[in-house]
Amino acid sequence: MPSTNSWLSIRQDFPILDQQVNGHPLIYLDNAATAQKPRAVLDCLDHYYERDNSNVHRGLHELSNRATTAYEGARERLAAYIGAEAGEIIFTRGTTESINLVARTWGDAHVGEGDIILLTEMEHHSNLVPWQLLAKRKGASLRFVPVTPDGLLDLSNIDELLAGPVKIFSFVHISNSLGTINPAAELCARARLAGVTTLVDAAQSSGHLPLDVRELGCDFLAFSGHKMCGPTGIGILWGRKDILAAMEPFHGGGEMIASVGFTESEFKPAPYRFEAGTPAIAQAIGLGAAAEYIDGIGRAAIFDHDQALARQAVDLLEEIPGLRILGPRHDRGGLVAFVLKDAHAHDIVSMADQYGLALRGGHHCTQPLLRKLGVPASARASFYFYNTPEEVEQMAAIVRKIQTFFA
Repeated sequence: MPSTNSWLSIRQDFPILDQQVNGHPLIYLDNAATAQKPRAVLDCLDHYYERDNSNVHRGLHELSNRATTAYEGARERLAAYIGAEAGEIIFTRGTTESINLVARTWGDAHVGEGDIILLTEMEHHSNLVPWQLLAKRKGASLRFVPVTPDGLLDLSNIDELLAGPVKIFSFVHISNSLGTINPAAELCARARLAGVTTLVDAAQSSGHLPLDVRELGCDFLAFSGHKMCGPTGIGILWGRKDILAAMEPFHGGGEMIASVGFTESEFKPAPYRFEAGTPAIAQAIGLGAAAEYIDGIGRAAIFDHDQALARQAVDLLEEIPGLRILGPRHDRGGLVAFVLKDAHAHDIVSMADQYGLALRGGHHCTQPLLRKLGVPASARASFYFYNTPEEVEQMAAIVRKIQTFFA
């Protein structure tokens, strides 16, 4: 694990952090929404646009060859990042599009009237709304694994929930509202025994802990690049090769075709049949660079660092009168969401910004979950490897100042 000085040295790779906001040094604790980009990723993007900018696959000139090599190299790098094969990596705009792709293609082919889609009560809207739309289209119904008051999944009757005409179990790996780390491998194993297909939403875990799709035993996995130091507008969908081979395209157009006639077309095999049109070339290359950068640090070390900051934040925040922390007390990912008596989350975040502290306030795209927990919104601090214990201390001190204003 990197030393304290090494973590501080890594922080220097992020030029955006070296600034003041409202007269105070920036404390960026909104990493669950989007992570900052290291110089290695920024330089990679600059290099592509300055030297190699061209369309991929269809060109015969040198710039196109360079762009194609870099683009496909990023696919291979991301495959290695999650223990997969390059042919199983589909570039998408992010987790949301990846889940919509599965719901529209695999879902339309395999879910019918009377079938059940199993989710959990802690899902992000991107892993809820696409399945609602599928259920409405096909006459299926939704079933949910409940969440306990302390923010854990109630797995006491998971086998019963997986029984019957359940076609897919789609669930979040790390909750973006609670920090809960769900036992993904165990859940996938239970589903596999029941003959249920699985999708893991790894948006909050892909940049924070080691991932291996073979060890997880899932059928699909999705994540977004911008949450793991990559560009916005890019992410991946991983699917088992045999499942992808049987799926129909999501979008139609150029590049995904083998041949086109006036009345019908033949499509390329996966992953290309799911990447119609000109892809997000620079973004994919930048995401490959982000994966390389993160693995250079080590995701196990990153996970330990994030968890240490989260534990420190919990210890400091729970001392503040009238403050309630959401989610499990221990064994959480690198984020802490909280509510403060008589203060709306938006007010907390706006006031924190005056001290240069960037938090997130709202329902975090988990409205049903927060309704169940009895809160309209929460403030959230989320950490990454470039954050420091000193920043956590300053965050807690700022929240304490805000609390005295409402006391």
